[in-house]
Amino acid sequence: MHIILTIVSIIAVWIRGDHREWKKYYTTMQYIAIGNLTYNFLCASHWLWRLSPDIKWFNHTILEMAYTFIVFPFTALMFLSHYPENEGRWRVIRHYLFWIGLYVAIEFVLMVQGSILYKYGWSLGWSALFDCLMFPFLRLHFKKPLFTLIVSVPIAIFWLWLFEIPVYLPIEQR
Repeated sequence: MHIILTIVSIIAVWIRGDHREWKKYYTTMQYIAIGNLTYNFLCASHWLWRLSPDIKWFNHTILEMAYTFIVFPFTALMFLSHYPENEGRWRVIRHYLFWIGLYVAIEFVLMVQGSILYKYGWSLGWSALFDCLMFPFLRLHFKKPLFTLIVSVPIAIFWLWLFEIPVYLPIEQR
């Protein structure tokens, strides 16, 4: 399923023509990639969710790299390049609901297949809530990148606190 999602992301960006606008959205594509890298770094020993490879040679590291550098940035590209800028509030709400719903539906399938594992209280519900924050933050980052980076820090700290993620080692363990 993970390989299929990666390939579908590449094909969708190409067929929809979104690849032509990558420079316009590049910094937000980096923002989502850096966010995923940060999660993987901070939660390496205390992961809340972990993707389980479908194929042995497609190990966890390669799998995370595929999501970090292809699936998530291409999602940001597709989400932003078709954002209904001046088409009314209802179109904007539908756009958000589509992408949040798509992410939740895909994660539900991954969960049922055993391709995503949850730990330390994380669940599909928490992922859905996270998606409800992530997509507006992608748009906000595109419009106001510095502000978004500043606001992202306390939100990240809140998530770390909420799920009791240890971000330091006691002196005796160093």
